[in-house]
Amino acid sequence: MKRKLPPTREGWWFLAATLFVGAVAIDAGINLFFLTFGTMACLLAAGGLLSTLGLSGLRVRRIPPPVIHAGTPYLMGISLENVKRRLPSFSIEVEDLVEGRPIEKRCYFLKLPARRTQETSYRHTLPRRGRHRLTGFRLATKFPFGLLLRARAVTDVTEVVVYPALGALPPAVLRGLPAPRPTGQERGPSRQGELAGLRPFRPGDDPRGIHWRSSARRGIPLVREHEDDEGREATVVFDNDASSGADAFELAVSRTAALCVELGRRGLAVGLCTRRGEVPPALGAGQITRLLHILAFIAPETGAPPRPRRRAIARVRPDGAIDLTGGPPAAARTAARGLA
Repeated sequence: MKRKLPPTREGWWFLAATLFVGAVAIDAGINLFFLTFGTMACLLAAGGLLSTLGLSGLRVRRIPPPVIHAGTPYLMGISLENVKRRLPSFSIEVEDLVEGRPIEKRCYFLKLPARRTQETSYRHTLPRRGRHRLTGFRLATKFPFGLLLRARAVTDVTEVVVYPALGALPPAVLRGLPAPRPTGQERGPSRQGELAGLRPFRPGDDPRGIHWRSSARRGIPLVREHEDDEGREATVVFDNDASSGADAFELAVSRTAALCVELGRRGLAVGLCTRRGEVPPALGAGQITRLLHILAFIAPETGAPPRPRRRAIARVRPDGAIDLTGGPPAAARTAARGLA
């Protein structure tokens, strides 16, 4: 924890005037100048003391948003607590630090009474996906006279994961995707139609669809699948080939993330297949979060192209082009092929 007490621009002028009055008082030996010099020096000392008291006994913490996408503004909450028993704090500025560098946005607290907590937020944009390290805070105040800037650095390390930017999908691709499920049917499989078979339970499945007798016999939870459930699973194949350029690869990652989010919004169980492996389809916001987390750290790789074990609904090529491969009508697949 570091403390600084540099004068402000007005403070430098006031300090120069104080030294000048002191020099004149010593040279001329006039009591009025000594009195004026003492008053000005006391103002500086009182400003330093009051600003120090204002910054003491403060606890600050972040309130991160649930989701952060690259290139999209987000609101980071800042909570400031005054744990002092009686003394309030005035005119407190809080700056967040990313990799040790302050963010240009600041949070300002005019008055924070004793034993009270106040919250505010700042808007910021992180340009790249991946992990970002927030290293601490800088608390500062010019209270009470604006002559001295008392600053205090607080170490508070927090790592945030920034998901890929959600790129715009071509209209032909949006038309070719399965239509949204009717209201009330977004979660869980259908229990209508002929029984098509049993499969292992996956996160997001409706527990009411578990076939308990077969589950007890096999020792694992099994879920009924009906013919009406055909087409409710969608696997997105992303060929993260290392031969593409950096800009084209980021475009491909962005469109893959947008495809996963759009399919999840339409009520489908979404999976992802890349050169590193395959994530089975599952329903729910938790599955979309898992896929976005994978795409936040995905990197170009060499080797064999991805080969999904399940029906793929779309393939995203390394240059960002999207091919619809299953589910939509043939006309839509032809229109969507090769669009960038």
